[in-house]
Amino acid sequence: MCAKRIIMVTGGQRSGKSMFAERVALELSDHPVYIATAEPRDDEFRERVRLHRQRRGSEWTSIEEQLHLSVHDVTSRTVLVDCVTMWATNIFFHCGENFDRSLAMFRREYDALIASNDTTFIFVTNEIGLGGTSSNAMQRRFTDLLGIANRHVAESADEVHMLISGIDLKIK
Repeated sequence: MCAKRIIMVTGGQRSGKSMFAERVALELSDHPVYIATAEPRDDEFRERVRLHRQRRGSEWTSIEEQLHLSVHDVTSRTVLVDCVTMWATNIFFHCGENFDRSLAMFRREYDALIASNDTTFIFVTNEIGLGGTSSNAMQRRFTDLLGIANRHVAESADEVHMLISGIDLKIK
């Protein structure tokens, strides 16, 4: 049995987070699990998902889950969750854009998911709050939600990596 380990990979859009996380997962396991949280709703996003799937080989076990990641038994596996941003987005809209309900649901699901004491988790997320404050109230609520969700993940993480222009900066 291996000990629980949590790795967080954050950064901007197209910074190389997913490819970095996939490489780490394959270094840790011959048969990792990929939990995809996105729900592609347009052609461009469907193409992004297709390219992600194409990059992964048959050694991966893929699970597509938009809300309730904790219902899947991933005990004793290496699990890549890609990504927290889409997961939080799904929760936010599922909860009617209500910040408090969304944050409570995220924390509940996350804590239940990581409860296994012998699973390695790699969480990919985005840093969307590095720019200016939006004039749109819904965008501000979501940016706040993701910022707090990211802090929740980082607090429990053994390692945190930030990707900038494809370069890994280990910050924890």
